[in-house]
Amino acid sequence: MRRSDRGPRSQAGDRGFVTAEAAVVLPTLVLFAMALVWTLLAACAQIQCVDAARAGARAAARQDPEAVAVAEARQAAPRGARVSVRRDGDLVRVEVVAEAPGPRALGLGLRLRSEAVALAEETVGVGV
Repeated sequence: MRRSDRGPRSQAGDRGFVTAEAAVVLPTLVLFAMALVWTLLAACAQIQCVDAARAGARAAARQDPEAVAVAEARQAAPRGARVSVRRDGDLVRVEVVAEAPGPRALGLGLRLRSEAVALAEETVGVGV
């Protein structure tokens, strides 16, 4: 049976199926788009944590005061990040920890962390 042989009655019945399919598909697409945006924001915040840890480690390795190293790291870090600087022998370690942006109410809050290690410049060439 060709489509034109069916009659107006069967064409009118198909309209309800399209509405039902759209009612299911549209919310799914919106949730998928929101998940993609949230993932992109979390990835950007992780990159900021990496950059901040590196900036702080460079400053601390140059023998800048700890407050300056922390300030440089905070400048590059996401808002609300915690920065810690510590010295382990000849190495300087800077750790940046931040919460990922996004919905915490759904239990999707991620803790982003990055650590950078640098050799203190005053130790370069010592003991050679």
